[in-house]
Order: sequence, then structure tokens, then C-alpha cells
Amino acid sequence: MDDSAVVHDGQEEYPSNQEIQQFQHLLDGVQRFISMRLRNKPTPDTTPNRDHAVVSATKCLAAFYRLNEKRRFVKFEAFYNDTLNEQLEIKEDFPQFKDRKGFSFCDYPFILNSATKADILKVESMFQMRHELQDAFFRALFQGVNSPYLVLEIRRDHIIHDALYQLETKSTQDLKKQLRIQFVGEEGIDEGGVQKEFFQLIVRELFDPKYGMFMFDDDSRLCWFKPDPTDDHVAISEYKLVGMLLGLAVYNSVILDVHFPLALYKKLMDVPVNLQDLRQLDPGLGRGLQQLLYYEGSVEGAYDRSFQIDKDVWGCINTFDLKEDGASVKLTNDNRQEFVQLYTDYVLNQSVEKQFSAFRDGFNLVCVDSAIKIFRPEEVEQLICGSSDLDFDALEKATLYDGGWNKDTPIIRAFWEIVHEFTDEEKKKLLFFATGSDRVPIGGLSKLQFVIAKNGGDSDRLPTSHTCYNVLLLCEYSSKEKLRERLLTSIGNAEGFGMI
Repeated sequence: MDDSAVVHDGQEEYPSNQEIQQFQHLLDGVQRFISMRLRNKPTPDTTPNRDHAVVSATKCLAAFYRLNEKRRFVKFEAFYNDTLNEQLEIKEDFPQFKDRKGFSFCDYPFILNSATKADILKVESMFQMRHELQDAFFRALFQGVNSPYLVLEIRRDHIIHDALYQLETKSTQDLKKQLRIQFVGEEGIDEGGVQKEFFQLIVRELFDPKYGMFMFDDDSRLCWFKPDPTDDHVAISEYKLVGMLLGLAVYNSVILDVHFPLALYKKLMDVPVNLQDLRQLDPGLGRGLQQLLYYEGSVEGAYDRSFQIDKDVWGCINTFDLKEDGASVKLTNDNRQEFVQLYTDYVLNQSVEKQFSAFRDGFNLVCVDSAIKIFRPEEVEQLICGSSDLDFDALEKATLYDGGWNKDTPIIRAFWEIVHEFTDEEKKKLLFFATGSDRVPIGGLSKLQFVIAKNGGDSDRLPTSHTCYNVLLLCEYSSKEKLRERLLTSIGNAEGFGMI
């Protein structure tokens, strides 16, 4: 069910098919006008920002978008305009948005797809990193040596402690520098690969159920903050660290293997959460509350309960009032809507207020006042977690080759024939082996800068990779079968093996 439908007396009201068709027809008309206008520019050098007709049509779409947010006639993706996203000059549009000078499509972000928004955020981050680099250079002339990078020295067996201790001492200005990770006792310069490994290791440890910071739902396979009434400073600081890590990942364009519900990203973007969000996190509880709303008999007789709930907190069953003197307020047909709203608010907001507040503070230390504000919660989720679309046809088309190879070289043709036969799990292992992450970038695999390079003639050596640069190194194996065997051996042992 659509969580944004209008609700009257506990019942959801949806637009009729005729209303949806009428809305879609009008929306398609404006979108076609924008696309045709951009394809047939008044002058060759006219950018979308300088085309008054396109600007006016975009402003018209804003009214459609506001109405759609209330009624949900179509999915929000219907407002993306592919032609505009292809032609948008980010380096012209975004400065106008930041400086509040002239028209900017960032003020009408519904028309920009998630990949374009990710590019805008990357441009902003690179500009900020360059500024911090120059600032560190000039400060060094007068104040002594000052690192132009955010350098974290991490011991592998104390990764959370070291990250927490060092990040707590960093200023907001430090966090805006490019991140560099140095594992103690290991040589090498972090050009991106070490950074990816750091995030992978610390996320795995922080989200391990044994660590006790998050609880996991077996049905949804999603995690949420563990309710805990304690004011323990160390525990709250660790939630702040998780938020800071997500912010640093966004700022440094690193995709994370985290499994939060959409509710988390809605809360980060100050969008109210609702029953549909609870259903995603806890399907069993969500279905039960939904059934309560639609129960046709006597709720008081069938349910016989008050405005209280029982919750397991660290092995102890605690009772909480959903409203003042909840024990004396009986659940009835008339107040069930209020009960469901309060129950949802308790699970997603009240019970985790301290934990989420610390998490948000950490995230905002890095991302506040950034281009993240032009994203929808669904797009923030894609930005942090990547896409789920394992489109290896798109990856093949976007791949570059080095060492004298090209797309028609026999071993390259054999490589893609093998890869297209892989299961999804094997494809993820290949991505992890070659790039240091099994997550798909926002916008899909066509956005991945992937390179296959020649690493010598026929040999028994296994394939290797430069994960910093997303480069896969292959020997020119003598047969397709040998290539398959060598490749499967490498990707099957990818973690801590074969990567440079």
C-alpha cells in the first residue's frame, strides 16, 4: 500500500485511475516539451539554464511535483528528465545554486536523477577538498606543518577505538579534507583502496550483532538502533561515530554495505516517518498494526488492551506508556488510529531518540550545508548503499582496456562470455575483487570507471587488481577454460588476497 495516501478515519484514500491518467498525461506533455526544446536548441551554445522556455516549464513542473507529494499519482522518478540530465552543465548550475545567483536546477531537484545529484555532490566535495589543500599549504607557511589530508592511523585489531579516538579530536574543517587511511605497520599510500577496506572492516565490526549497537529483524534483514535508556557517554559517542563514518563515506564517494530501512534516511532529511516505514523494518509488527486499522469488529472486545506496550531491552521486558496514563486508556475503534501513530512514533522515534540524535550529529558534522539537501531520502539511500542493479552489459560497454587490448581481443571476448554466465553472487565477488566493493555505484555500473589491463602473456599466475583505480589485471591465458578457472580461484579468495 502507498504510505503517502490521504487517511480518513483510519482508511487510506487513493487517487482514482482516471485522476492518475489525467495527471500522467499532463506531466508527460510538459516533460516532452522540455526534452524536445533541449534537443532543438535555439542556438548550439544554449545551456538549459539559459533557455527561458525550459526554465519556465521546470517551474511549472514544481506545481505538479507538490501536488504529487500529497496525492502520489506517480512515482517520484517520473519527474526526472533524461535529456536535461544529459545536457546539464554542473559547473555552471551548481555555483549559481550555492551563490543564489541566477536560475539553478538544484532549486528544482525533482527533475534531476540520482546519478546527476551524486555528480553534483562529488563536484562540491572535490572543490572543498581542493580548498582545504590550498588552505593547509598557506597555513604551513606561517604556522608550521599542517596535514592537507584527514589522516587516520588505524590498528587493525583496535579499529573502532582508534577511529573513535582520532575522529573525536578532529575539527569540522579537518573532516572536509580528503580522507587517507594508514594501517599501522603496513606500507602503502592510500589512493582509495585502503580507504575502501577501512570502511568495509569498521562497518562489519560496528554492525556485528555481538557489538550490541544495532538490532536486526530476521524477516526484513534490516537493522535499527537498539533501544537503550542509558546515558552512557561512550555508547552515544559510538553512534556519533557511525553517523560520522556515513558522512565521510558520502563526502569521499565510498559505498557502504549497510542495511538500514528507508526510515533512517527520511529522518536524516527531516521527512516524517510512518506506518509503511515500520512495516519495512518490522514486517510482522507492521502487518499487525495495519490489520488493527482495518479490523471490522469491536476492537475493544477483540484486542482488550490499553495504550501501553512491552519491549525487550537487553533481556528485560519493560512496559512503556504510549501516552500519559496509558494504562487507563482502552484501545477502541475510535482511538485505534492514534494508537497506531503513537506505536509507530515510539519505535521509530522516541525509543531511539538519543541514539539517532548522536548519529545525526555525526553525519551533519561532515554533510551539513552540502548538496545532500537536494536529495530525496530514497536517493540518499542509493548514494550510501549503491544500486542493486547488476547490469554487466552496461559495465562491458563502459569498460576501458590497457596494454594493447580492446573489446575485440579474443581474451576480452572470452572474459565477458564467462562473466555474463556468472551468478549474481559471483558477479558481486568479481566486483569486490576488482574494485574493493561489491556495491554498484549510484546510477549503475555504467558509472564505474573499470579498466582491464594486460599483465603479461600466458601464465599460471592468478588475476590481480589495483582496487584503488578499479583495474583488473589479466594474463593472456591460452584458453577460455584456463581463464575461467584462474578467475574463479581469485574472486573466490578475494578478501585479503590478490589485491594491490
